[in-house]
Amino acid sequence: MPASYDLSGKVAVVTGGSKGIGQEIARRLRTSGAKPWIWDVAPSTLDGVPSLRVDVTDGHQIDTALSEMLKHAPMIDILVNNAGYLGDPVAIEKLAEGDWERVIAVNLSGVFKTTRRVLPHMRQSSWGRIVNMASVAGKEGFPNLAAYSCASAGIIAFTKSLGKELADTQIRVNSVAPAAVDTDMIRQFSPAAIEAMVARTALKRLGTVEEVAELVLWLCSDACSFSTGAVFDLSGGRATY
Repeated sequence: MPASYDLSGKVAVVTGGSKGIGQEIARRLRTSGAKPWIWDVAPSTLDGVPSLRVDVTDGHQIDTALSEMLKHAPMIDILVNNAGYLGDPVAIEKLAEGDWERVIAVNLSGVFKTTRRVLPHMRQSSWGRIVNMASVAGKEGFPNLAAYSCASAGIIAFTKSLGKELADTQIRVNSVAPAAVDTDMIRQFSPAAIEAMVARTALKRLGTVEEVAELVLWLCSDACSFSTGAVFDLSGGRATY
């Protein structure tokens, strides 16, 4: 049974929240009393949660969304940097430079661009929670997914750096590194590839979006008080370090 967290009155931004993990995080934030906003390039179908079209690679779009949101909300308490792009799984010599740059732009630079704009509002209220969604790929390195692996590793390093930078405040910064979670992104792979992912997982199954959201909710709550700059594996026993 999911744990209960009281996030009443907290205003949250969830990037990439129109489906999958992001949508479930936004839903759980709402049921915990928070007021989530979804920022995504795709329209959201989550009832009762406002959404804005935002490409996190574009600083101007982030600025515009922030201005619009702050017309309705006095502050931002929670930021979940969830927007991500896998890219095509190809060998490095076949990886086009433009594809490399797109994955890095969405997954890593998007975290930086969004965080640097939201952070001043958390400083004003002297409280905040930032959760950066990475991947076990950032720790292990996935073959034929060099850009995605490098972006995930960068998110982990960014989290550790910012967590230390903000350690003298009440703003906590943490990262979640899932292994294979049952989402549309994972279903892009062949059944054989998915079976191989499951085989490398000690629990012998894919994770669920509900399990990811459960961890993120804790990281967004007051219960997460002594963890910052940390990376939380959600790998079903796959991660070894």
